[in-house]
Amino acid sequence: MSAQAPIVPVTGPATTAAALTAGGALALLVLGAAAMAISPVFVRNAEVGPFASAFWRVFTALPLLVLWAGIERRHRRGRSTATDRPARVDPRAVAMAGLFFAGDLAFWHLAIMHTTIANATFFACLAPLWVALLSRVTIGEPVSRSTFLGLAVCVPGAALLILHSGNGEGSPLGDLFGLVTSLFFGLYFLAVRRARGALGAGATTLFSSLVTTAILFPVAMLSGEGLLPGTFAGGLNLAALGLVSHAGGQGLLSVALGVLSASFSSLVIFVEAVAAALFGWLFAGERPGLAQIAGGCLILLGIALARPRRAAGTSSNDATGRATRPLVVDTARGNANTADSKVD
Repeated sequence: MSAQAPIVPVTGPATTAAALTAGGALALLVLGAAAMAISPVFVRNAEVGPFASAFWRVFTALPLLVLWAGIERRHRRGRSTATDRPARVDPRAVAMAGLFFAGDLAFWHLAIMHTTIANATFFACLAPLWVALLSRVTIGEPVSRSTFLGLAVCVPGAALLILHSGNGEGSPLGDLFGLVTSLFFGLYFLAVRRARGALGAGATTLFSSLVTTAILFPVAMLSGEGLLPGTFAGGLNLAALGLVSHAGGQGLLSVALGVLSASFSSLVIFVEAVAAALFGWLFAGERPGLAQIAGGCLILLGIALARPRRAAGTSSNDATGRATRPLVVDTARGNANTADSKVD
């Protein structure tokens, strides 16, 4: 993800851009979090092991991602002109996104096998800390004070929401796996943010998912788990896992990362924890207690404190806290630009 990463040219940008404000990107981010949060419901009913379900999660999403990327490419070609300069794609960032997401899924499943689910979930929720610490040095993106404030409110909220529901004691090894999970997920945010500088959301999610699939298939085979579900219902849950949680969840995350900073976008994992608790109540009868409700409220407060704000007049604050003109994004390529600037 360095500035000297190899680049390849692609078709030039479109001549017009459809506006996607920070508020619109935030709405998509929350919707993506909900799509990712429902994944445990599908995994629980998938009738395969955890590593096999991780493979199917990505693999079953590929047809939809191919369709999305193809539409995106045709849309870009139809709007490009001879004067458009070629965009510069960082293939290493795309490959790293796929590698980091594979690491996230693999270590997450190791964590839930070696410690309590509550501990594994809490440590995995620390991904925004890694993004805040590494954002400037890896992708040159500063982190605003409001994001740090929101993070300081979200972490104790996550502790109340998640750890209060846990039973039993965790193990140091399992907790370490959970912490490594958070590191991989944080690095995934940073890599996708870098890749989205030149690629559309569909292409970014597709190419990174191909890398993830190539890594997770041998992992699933070596795990000794059965790859195929025993019933048609199990197959439907695997399909839903891929289409809803991966294509939908990770895809919308990629859309939002074309506009919002990686540090703010990473706070979505806390929203995911709130949504997961809600789905647990709706689908599994796991009614939250007062401490969990208080934790969820703290998380929502933290997100509100860190959200991008619109300043007076025509300027607005982006997710890094810097004053900008209204953000627009080229929906064909996903490049964020100011409203009165030439899309390049």
